[in-house]
Formats: sequence, C-alpha cells, structure tokens
Amino acid sequence: MSEYLFAPQPQASLAIQGSSKRFPVHRIYCVGRNFSEHAKEMGAVVEKGVPVFFMKPADAIIQSADVPYPSATQDLHHEVEMVLALGQPISETMTLENALHCIYAYGVGLDLTRRDLQALAKEKRLPWDTSKGFDASAPISTLVPATDAEISPDTRLQLRVNGTLRQSAVLGDMIYSCADVLVALSKLFTLKAGDLIFMGTPAGVAALVPGDTYIAELDGVVSLTGRII
Repeated sequence: MSEYLFAPQPQASLAIQGSSKRFPVHRIYCVGRNFSEHAKEMGAVVEKGVPVFFMKPADAIIQSADVPYPSATQDLHHEVEMVLALGQPISETMTLENALHCIYAYGVGLDLTRRDLQALAKEKRLPWDTSKGFDASAPISTLVPATDAEISPDTRLQLRVNGTLRQSAVLGDMIYSCADVLVALSKLFTLKAGDLIFMGTPAGVAALVPGDTYIAELDGVVSLTGRII
C-alpha cells in the first residue's frame, strides 16, 4: 500500500438523483463554439469541421448554491451548458451509432469564464487555462441518470439571471451532437468512467456580479439554482 507524503485531496464528486451514491469525477472536457449564434457573438467563423476542446480540472466543480466571485477578473461571464456524465466506456471502437451508450447521466452547469483574461490570451495567442480552469468555475446540478432523462433535439437549455432570461436554445441548435463530440473526443483521449463533458453554450453570454442569482435549466430534466457571492 502506498504511503503518501501528505493526505491526498478528496475525490471530486457529484450528487446523483435518486441515489445515495456519488459520481466520482475523472476529467472535465468542454466543447467550444458549439452553438452558431454564440460563435458569431464571440467573433468566430461558424463552420462544421472538428470540434474545439478545452479542459477544466476535476475539482473546479461546485454544487453549493453560493458561488464565489473569482480573483483576478473584472468581467466574469456565464455560459449555460448541458453536461454529459460518462459511465463505463464501450469496449469497441466508438462510432456515431454506439457513442451514446457510454452516457450514464445528464446535468446542467455553468462554464464560468474570466472573459477579460480570455480576451487577453486570445490577443496574445496564449492558452485559455487561467480564464476557464479556476476554482469553482464549473457549477453543476445533480446528475440525472440517462434512464430517467428524456433528451431530444427539442429539449431547451436556458439561463435566467435575477429573473431575466439571458440564454435560451434547443439542443437541436448544437453544431456538434453528443455523438459527434464523443467520437471526436475518443480519437484524442482515452475516455473514462467519471468524465464530464460540457457541451457548449447558446448566445447571450454576459457578465455576472456579486449578488446575482441564477437558474440554469435543462427543461424537463434538471435545474441548477445559485448566486454569486
């Protein structure tokens, strides 16, 4: 048995609807520019080629209703997203036909972004890590097992801030489907049980400030309520 120099950090994990067990998080993958209107508002060219991916550390997740405003930014933005939680990966080569079999559950979350740091990184052609992978940058709901979730192209993803609707789109508006993303990721990484995938955000991203309250919804499936403190 290994003897550690100091006690390891606790395993990052998420609550599961209808279960006392928790979902251990392995990695967090994020899809960039997966809704065309959001890509346009960010000044990107909209075309279907290869999905753009970036990552957050597993311990960036937070399920507390209180989300701390991060340091080193004056421009914190919300990006509401559907989240896939992967169970045991399929043993065969992943294809568009079998990819969805590895989805254990669905959730809704926020990809919080230090937009000013991201803009600076883009300007200098530097990595986005400091703008995307900071502490508590991934608020996420309880996970709903796929057997209990009705997901379709008409399922609506939306975010209200202080009672006002800011982001709203149906999943059918995604440029890359869940299967598209899973197949593309499987060619770049060995997907594992415990992986989370943030599937991209609709148009309407904007600033959050301390005191703001939000409700993120994957309509008819799950919601996430919180506030910025």
